[in-house]
Formats: sequence, C-alpha cells, structure tokens
Amino acid sequence: MSDNYTAVEAALEHMISAARAHLAAVRDAKGEVDSDEVWRAYVDFNNAAVSYDEALSETYGEPLPWEVEPIDPDKADKFVSELVQDQVQADDPFPRVVSVRQRRDYHVPSVSALIKAAEQARREVALPGPEEPITSVADALLELLQSSDGSLAALDIPELEPLDGIVTVAEVDEAIQPDDFPETDANGPFQLTATDKLVARLDEHLTGDLFEDED
Repeated sequence: MSDNYTAVEAALEHMISAARAHLAAVRDAKGEVDSDEVWRAYVDFNNAAVSYDEALSETYGEPLPWEVEPIDPDKADKFVSELVQDQVQADDPFPRVVSVRQRRDYHVPSVSALIKAAEQARREVALPGPEEPITSVADALLELLQSSDGSLAALDIPELEPLDGIVTVAEVDEAIQPDDFPETDANGPFQLTATDKLVARLDEHLTGDLFEDED
C-alpha cells in the first residue's frame, strides 16, 4: 500500500467534474431519449469513477461503495447500439394484447337523487352541444362517466352504494374494435374467443377481504 494522496485526490476531483458534466448533460437534454451528449458524459463519468476506484484501492486498499467497469470510448457507440438491439430482439413475455375487464354492481337508494347528481356533474363540465334530459338510471350513469375520465371512479358518489365486483385480465390476439359490435350487443365485446387466455381474476368484496386474487 503506497501513500499517494495527491494522485487519489486528483482522480477524485476528475470524477466529481465528470459527474457534474453528466448532470449538466442530463439537464440540457430535457428528457430527450438516447441523447448522444448524455451518453458521452455517462461514459466519461463511468471511466473517471473507474480511475478513482483504482487509485483509491491501490493507495489505501479501499474500494468504492459501487462496482464500475471501464467502457472503451472508441467502442461506446457500438456498445450501446448492440445493447438496444439486444433489448429489441429479446423475447417478449407478453407478445399478445392484454385485456382488462371490470364489472362493479351498485345499489341505487334513490333514483331521483342519482339523476340530480348526474345533472350537477353535467353543469360542472358544461360540454358543448344539445343536452338530452336525464330521465333514467342508465342516463345518469352514462352522464357521470362522460362528465369525468370515463373510469368507474366517477361512480364513487353517495348516491350509489357499491356492491361486489370482478376484474379479469386476459391475453387476447387482437385489440377490441368497438365498431365491430352493434350497440345492442351487450355480450360480444366482453366474451373471450377460443384462442384468448384468461390469466388472472380479481374478486372485489366489500365485506371481509376486499380483494381475493384467483389466478
């Protein structure tokens, strides 16, 4: 073990400068994917860390708290290109489309209260165009969904009492095409075909265990 503090300190300062340059490159890239400047700064930072690790180990027998391997700057571009290509060619564990289907039932204590809640939601959104009167439970539910993001979270209101529900996850050959099913077809869009595969089912219980996973 030699006492070459000056060389260790110089390697440390070089690593710190490379780290700051890498941070500046990341900041300037502003989220750009595959930025050449960020990659070059990363290689410099990595190799500066390798140099400091070697100097620290040779002088004091102490390693860095993380492992680093040198990257040849002349082969860096080829390395990252091969890495990306390997990721693209890697076998995809889910090559098919994933279909998530949810059913949740509700008890309606008061139809009139539910209609009023839907009318209030419509007024808050103030969508353009003619407005059909809300006269039924179906109208009210559709209005609540359309006035929000379309998720079932829009139905979490005091005027609806949630009951049990089911969520299923399936691997399917093709994504759904809503226009392929007439509006009167209540079953077709939700039925699995002979080649579709159900991979998970989640039962939602409002009493006892809230979720029961039945893979």
